[in-house]
Amino acid sequence: MSDTTSYTPAEVAKILKISRFTVYEMIKRGDLAAYHIGRKVRVEAPDLEVYIQKSKKTALSRKGSAQPPLDDPGAEPDSFIICGQDIILDILTRHLERALPHIRCFRNYAGSIDGLLSLYRGTANVVTAHLWDSDTDTYNTPYVRRFLPGHRTVVYNLAYRNTGFYVAKGNPKNISHWHDLNRPDITLINRERGSGARVLLDEMLHVLAIDYRQINGYSREEMSHLAVASCVARGEADVGIGIEKAALQVSDIDFIFQKKERYDLVLRREDADKPHFQALLAIIRSDVFRNEVAGMGGYDLSQTGQLMGNS
Repeated sequence: MSDTTSYTPAEVAKILKISRFTVYEMIKRGDLAAYHIGRKVRVEAPDLEVYIQKSKKTALSRKGSAQPPLDDPGAEPDSFIICGQDIILDILTRHLERALPHIRCFRNYAGSIDGLLSLYRGTANVVTAHLWDSDTDTYNTPYVRRFLPGHRTVVYNLAYRNTGFYVAKGNPKNISHWHDLNRPDITLINRERGSGARVLLDEMLHVLAIDYRQINGYSREEMSHLAVASCVARGEADVGIGIEKAALQVSDIDFIFQKKERYDLVLRREDADKPHFQALLAIIRSDVFRNEVAGMGGYDLSQTGQLMGNS
């Protein structure tokens, strides 16, 4: 019997300082070796070390390569970085690599604001956002202007999604409105700062003059819609905020609709006519892509691929 140390996905997440759901995605993609003991997943220490060393080598090779930086207007990279967490982006990445076999797509599972900052810093090619602005009652465009000052951008719709509350099956505590969140018998599980769900919550609290300090659990965070829904399903919180799609994937919770949100792609205007980006836009407008996404349920694709704004 080997005495090699093994880790749970939660322990790996703590070591790498990422969410455990990102760890599951890495295992699913084959980036990180793992094995099962019944329904439990384990990662051996040598395999984790291999992943870390491989990541370091990749970072060093990129640093030492002659590839132009992402914000170089003339750059035609052999890699393509997309920021965002929705499963739609897994489908988009697969179609993009098929259309452009000479490039490799990378996913950065950052929230909306961190994604916009990555685009501003030139460390991402395309980012997604679902950020509601209470002053204008619109999505994304005010934030794009705010977080990419002086940069010309274009915004295309990827989908509309229903967002609302995750509650226990049957909604035993009768949670229906934002004002219910500061009831003393309610415990919230929150999203991380910069995520679209967190921004929606904070904007609604501002509009309704609700003091976040009165909300039990406000400071406790999870890193994805699925993680929040799972926390509610386990009874560790009474309510969380996220999209309906995640509620369909987790047993023993109900979804209480609050708002229809716009989930958009954001890119630099000077990139829009380059082959990589034209291929991306052609994919999201294609019947093949739309049919595949529609088959999963939980998305409104009526405006997918349409220009929503520019600056």
